[in-house]
Amino acid sequence: MKNYLFPVYLVTTFLIIYITAIQANLNTGLILFMFSISPIPIIWMVYKVLTADVEVTSTFDEKWYEDQ
Repeated sequence: MKNYLFPVYLVTTFLIIYITAIQANLNTGLILFMFSISPIPIIWMVYKVLTADVEVTSTFDEKWYEDQ
């Protein structure tokens, strides 16, 4: 697995657990705790994705819209 994809999967899992906890009407303290720490994994994910060592070989003019 690529290093920059691991945070995306982990934060997506965190989001799914958070939404499930809300829908299942779990402990309000747990839901508020997850909500309060949610900016930390989001910022970590954004940092890891933006600093990933990925080399782009095409320019915007060459592939301005890629839907294949």
